[in-house]
Amino acid sequence: MSTLTVPTWLRAFQIGLGIVITVLSIIVIINPVIGFLSLIWLLGILLFVVGIEMIVSHIFTPHKSRFAGIGLGIAVIILAIIAIAFPLITSIIIIALLGVALLFSGISKIIHGIDDKQSKSWKRGFGIAVGVFSVILAIMILVFPVFGIAFAGLLIGISLLVTGVQMIAIGATGRIENNNKNTNDFR
Repeated sequence: MSTLTVPTWLRAFQIGLGIVITVLSIIVIINPVIGFLSLIWLLGILLFVVGIEMIVSHIFTPHKSRFAGIGLGIAVIILAIIAIAFPLITSIIIIALLGVALLFSGISKIIHGIDDKQSKSWKRGFGIAVGVFSVILAIMILVFPVFGIAFAGLLIGISLLVTGVQMIAIGATGRIENNNKNTNDFR
């Protein structure tokens, strides 16, 4: 295994981008609700662009599904506008859906832990405990959706912080490992 030296401009770019991501992640960790709402807003913008693409591509498609595609594109644009205009309500709906999914998952784990007579008792107990924790967390999310939004925002912030620090570290070292035996082979 050999190491390759990274160009200085790339190192500076990695360090600079890592600093930006780290600063933004700290802002998200300090106020995770804003972080999650920003994510919803960005997703709304992306969906708006996707809706426009759907309409444009189906206008020029000579198929029977042309009008269905145009109609679905319009629906995507309408939902995207709602997400952009009302990110808090959109976030609450998304968090509620995730809370229901977590609730079902927790109930499933509890039932599996109770019914699984072949597993060792510690495995069953651990599965039941994880299920109970999931149910409690789901109930907290469903009763207090802002808690769920803040929790999701906090996880996003922590993930971004780790990514930013990693980018800074990679840029600072200036070397990458080359696992290829032939360094001239760029396949």
